[in-house]
Amino acid sequence: MEAMEVDSAVELRAEGLEIAPQPEPRSISDSGSSTEVDEDDDEEEQRAVQTPVRLPSTWAFSQRAMDGAALAPSASQGALIQRRLRQGLRVHYPSQTAATSRGFPDFHLRAPAASMAEQESGSTTEVSESEEDEERREESTSDGAQAVAPDGPAEPLPAATDQQAEPQEASASVSATVVDSERTKGTGQDSQASNPEEIEGDTCTICFESWTTAGEHRLSALRCGHLFGYTCIHRWLKAQGSAAKCPQCNKKAKRSDIVLLYASKLRALDNSEQEILKKSLEQEQSLRRKAELESAQYKLKLQVVTTKYGHAQQELQELRTLMAQTGRSSVSSSTSSSSSSASLPFSLSQRVDGSRAAQYSFSKAVLVSQAGGCRVLAYCDPLSCLLASQPSPHSTLVPGCGVKKLSMVNLKTSQYVPIHSKQIRGLSFNNRNDSLLLSAALDTTIKLTSLLTNTVVQTYNAGKPVWSCCWCLDNSNYVYAGLNNGSVLIYDTRDTSTHVQELQTPCLRCPVTSLCYVPRAASSSFPCGGLIAGSLVGGCFWEQVNETTYRPHVLPLENTGCIDIQVEAESRHCLVTYRPGRTNPNLHCVLMSLTRSPQQDTAQLPSCSCSPVQTFGGGSSCKLLTKNAVFKSPAGSGTLVCAGDEASNSTMIWDAGTGSLLQKLPADLPVLDITPFSVNGEHYLASLTEKMIKLYKWE
Repeated sequence: MEAMEVDSAVELRAEGLEIAPQPEPRSISDSGSSTEVDEDDDEEEQRAVQTPVRLPSTWAFSQRAMDGAALAPSASQGALIQRRLRQGLRVHYPSQTAATSRGFPDFHLRAPAASMAEQESGSTTEVSESEEDEERREESTSDGAQAVAPDGPAEPLPAATDQQAEPQEASASVSATVVDSERTKGTGQDSQASNPEEIEGDTCTICFESWTTAGEHRLSALRCGHLFGYTCIHRWLKAQGSAAKCPQCNKKAKRSDIVLLYASKLRALDNSEQEILKKSLEQEQSLRRKAELESAQYKLKLQVVTTKYGHAQQELQELRTLMAQTGRSSVSSSTSSSSSSASLPFSLSQRVDGSRAAQYSFSKAVLVSQAGGCRVLAYCDPLSCLLASQPSPHSTLVPGCGVKKLSMVNLKTSQYVPIHSKQIRGLSFNNRNDSLLLSAALDTTIKLTSLLTNTVVQTYNAGKPVWSCCWCLDNSNYVYAGLNNGSVLIYDTRDTSTHVQELQTPCLRCPVTSLCYVPRAASSSFPCGGLIAGSLVGGCFWEQVNETTYRPHVLPLENTGCIDIQVEAESRHCLVTYRPGRTNPNLHCVLMSLTRSPQQDTAQLPSCSCSPVQTFGGGSSCKLLTKNAVFKSPAGSGTLVCAGDEASNSTMIWDAGTGSLLQKLPADLPVLDITPFSVNGEHYLASLTEKMIKLYKWE
């Protein structure tokens, strides 16, 4: 702008023309020159006739009056300041004389800008600080010059009055050029200043993301007028609750104040295709999940059908074998019948002696866990169901271990009951028929579970892994738990805090693998009651003197290899099972009679012990801690002994009186637990493997 003004003045002077004063300003001079054109005193009357342009200079003069004294430079610096004045046109009004300039500085204003501002808007012309500083320096310079020569009047330059028309036209063109350039410059500055606001107004002030025209982040506003994305402001107000405020102006707001805006000129991201693709993706994902669920269901059904088919094939093969053996026996003569029966392998219901007496026959095989992991077995008489421990069938949803119910009414598994977080090692019922199950597990707890509601009603933390448990048959308020350090904890079900007593045998430092309670009985040989604890290194009988006093009696058992001790309460016998060892290379079960020595004097207390009655031999392999059974024969007389043979994967049944092997019931895997029970007058025998239960009926 300044360059354009200087060029215009130079061109006019090059043609020999002088810039004449316009009607409004009285004199015009180039700031680049050192001379000024002042008006003569004799022309004051002619100037008064003409009406000058009155610019709104009140504000400018007030500013000069306030700052004139502080900003007036010294006379010595006047020449230097005047040289640095920006080049342009200055307007001198009639009231500005050398004498009055000392009180108020000369008012210098850009003539084109001032005239255009008055013609267009009529508002007060604003002068920038830089222009004010330059004008102050120029005025102070002129004041300094007047101070040096106060009596010397300013000598005006000669004006070419005959060429007044041409300078006026040139001055008008210069003013128009200056105004146009000012407008262009102002428009560029306004546009540059407005761009940051437009950029800032396109984003949400909460998440700094662009608004959208559709979807969850569409444009919305509050009552105060501030704009946000819908999801952002909704979450903001919801998080603050009743004290919610606008994030920008802190005015009170609530979620009902949110209004969706529909602005056509608002720049927003068009995410309609994205929303459509998102919906289609969700539909595809839902269909995929549905297909995966159906596939899993079909796989489970196929697995069940395959298992049933395998069981049917196995039963068919067993029946064919039995029919073939029966046919051979009928064809053979009576003299060779015994030899032929001895040479044949043991079948499902074959007796060793070949007689037709009552025996256990195969009834049904029920799959408990396809993945395996079953461990112990128990029978609930009030509910007529078998319980087998197993890992959770849905380990991802319900981790841990529990029991699977097998109803003896329809011989089908009904439901799974989760109980412990680790493997269950013992299950036991009391004699009150209240369907309360006592369980012990390696997660250091014993629990009482009501099978009527399938819920755990009481939990005791033993602090160490529990390997066995049983009820007190003389007082069902007490339960016992055998730990892995050889000690036995006694719990009172009426006290839910901790154990009431601990039984520690000095010679037993191994895990207590079996616990059996012997109830008191009117027996001359063994009338006392108490607890038998068995471990891998021996056994101990804890005689219960009274409710809180127990006296230990170490039983004369083998030093190593004792894996299980079971008790037959009526006959006062116990069955001790040993692993193969150095003295005996085969699995052997010893039936022992519990005895008590009579008290000879008051100083010596009676001692309890046991003596072997019968020994039963098995296979040469025993790697698992199996549980066996000794019980009254369903025939009404005698005692039967049952033990699992790991070498032949079968259940062996002996007659306790004669020691003869009665039956050998085959199994597909090693038998881990054996439980005899009766339902509606019919006697059954259940054998448990890692995956299934096999039921045998006494016929």
